Amino acid sequence: MQSGPLRPVEFAHAAVTAALMSVIAVLSMVVPGAVVFAWAGAVPMGVLAYHHRARVAVATAVACGGIAFLLAGFGGLVSAWTCVYMGVICGQVRRRNRGAGTMLAVAALWGVVVATAVFAFLGVLADLRTIVLGVFAANVHGLGALFESVPFGAGTGAALHRLAEFGLERWPVFVWVSVWLIVVFGCSFAWRILTPVLRRVRASSAAPQDLLPVETGSTAPRPLPLILRDVHYRYPGAERDTVTGVSFTVAPGDHLAVTGANGTGKSTLMRVLAGYTPTSGTVTRPGPVGLGRVGGTAVVLQHADSQVLGIRVSDDVVWGLPPDVEVDVDGLLAEVGLAGMGHRDTSGLSGGEAQRLAVAAALARRPALVVADEVTTMVDRDGRTELLGLLRGLSRDHDLGLVNITHYPEEADGADRTVDLGTAARADRPDPPQRTAARPELGDPVLILDDVHFEYDAGTPWRRPALRGVDLCIRAGEAVLLCGGNGSGKSTLAWVMAGLVEPTSGSCEVDGAPTAARVGAVALALQSARLQLVRGTAGGALAALAGYRPDDGAAVAAALATVGLPAAIGELLVDRLSGGQLRRVALAGLLARDPRVLILDEPLAGLDLPSQRELIELLVAVRDAGQTIVIISHDVDHLDRLCDRTVHLSGGVVDREEVA
Repeated sequence: MQSGPLRPVEFAHAAVTAALMSVIAVLSMVVPGAVVFAWAGAVPMGVLAYHHRARVAVATAVACGGIAFLLAGFGGLVSAWTCVYMGVICGQVRRRNRGAGTMLAVAALWGVVVATAVFAFLGVLADLRTIVLGVFAANVHGLGALFESVPFGAGTGAALHRLAEFGLERWPVFVWVSVWLIVVFGCSFAWRILTPVLRRVRASSAAPQDLLPVETGSTAPRPLPLILRDVHYRYPGAERDTVTGVSFTVAPGDHLAVTGANGTGKSTLMRVLAGYTPTSGTVTRPGPVGLGRVGGTAVVLQHADSQVLGIRVSDDVVWGLPPDVEVDVDGLLAEVGLAGMGHRDTSGLSGGEAQRLAVAAALARRPALVVADEVTTMVDRDGRTELLGLLRGLSRDHDLGLVNITHYPEEADGADRTVDLGTAARADRPDPPQRTAARPELGDPVLILDDVHFEYDAGTPWRRPALRGVDLCIRAGEAVLLCGGNGSGKSTLAWVMAGLVEPTSGSCEVDGAPTAARVGAVALALQSARLQLVRGTAGGALAALAGYRPDDGAAVAAALATVGLPAAIGELLVDRLSGGQLRRVALAGLLARDPRVLILDEPLAGLDLPSQRELIELLVAVRDAGQTIVIISHDVDHLDRLCDRTVHLSGGVVDREEVA
């Protein structure tokens, strides 16, 4: 059992949970009839209690109770703390691998404590007791009168009147028993709704929660020089190592490139550099890793959106830094090519701009070591060239160590040294897709966009046009490539075509009906396939996406077979799948719904060249089977044999079209 003050991650989790529970508690007080739904606040509290020490729950209880009291008075405080004890009891019992019997026993004992405390409280404060019991009696009498006014309700109404009178006459017994029953029933209700949630949490977190070591004390970070000797890493429950026998050194001023195919352990190696303890081998540093600390290790992730936290660009650069650290924000933004953009809203940045901002935020910490993990994946060709130029200058201009992890061999050309992790094992490669004998002829128009405009924050001073009059017609069985640079409106257009957002003006119809009225007829595969896989195992995630029963193993196996994956993949944890496997599992789930149109947003992003070729072959087979496909990508080099037509988007409008 760990002791000591709360760690930063515990503070963060407690703050977020307290804010969420406060909102639920306040809404339960101000929205008529929403009191019962206040118990939903036990879910975030239960998850927190399952993951963390009891003192984290205490901090959360104090924070959410204070907020709820300030916003909704004593009723809000009671509502918030009710959620707290229900969540803590259920979460802690689950944390200790105990069952419903233990939960009921603990709830019964806690009910005695709460009932006695409420009885004593009302016994001392007679005026408050009069008000509380009066409100109770009035509500019950009113409900009884309502029942008496309907046929066959006289008996129920009379019973409610007797209950109200009993509560007033025998209030000590009534208060004690009713509070005890509320505690036991509330905990049982929380247990019921928390059990499936915590089961999924446990399934998706087979590895220990705190994989990164907790650095305590005031020792200054000293991650360099860094020496890896024969490092291996195997995830708990895995049959083989993810990282195997890696050795290299990084000193100040070094630029090291790490290359390798999908599934060779590049991202796992990034975690080792950031502080994971290897399964075997040694990682030697002169001092602490200092992840995110001034003078320590900074990581720039593949998806910049996951680490852009500030509302404004300038806010994000200094997010999380101690107040006494001086940062030349304007100078850093100019260095990374974002000069004059400090006032911009981060939500309006393109993929390349967001990655540059992430680099600026890393440099604000004056790191000794920067680890860049596949940072060009979501960036168009021009942005990729500029971003690589920026990265190559870091080790020279800042006297830091740079480790650039990439699956593009050409991106390693400017490095001092290259570590090649090789290719994935053949067992990770899917079976070749089954091809149809002949491709059917193209059919009638299935998806039609007519003068589609879309604005973010429409009708406000912050309105941002994304689409400016898009006309597009897609026929049944056709494969269309929609390309353009970062910020051209591709992803926004995908959301409009999928019916997830409605055009500000113009129309988007599938089979003659607005797509927004037929959500699901157009399936959208997101850039990050992981976001669509919401269960612990691949099979469970596919079943949820396809609408299958979780235990329908035959249907899951059949769906996996359509994308060339063996049934055994369904048993793997989602977080253990390679990038190509993630995309295929998500694709299998979407195809199982038999959509009229399938949209894939940047399907090749994050895949090495062999994986890209395999996915394209799979999509060719899907297209030849008659599926209408729209590919949205800035990488057009390998898609010519898949797509019948290429539509170029620029500035939110169709610039030109090319027929293959």
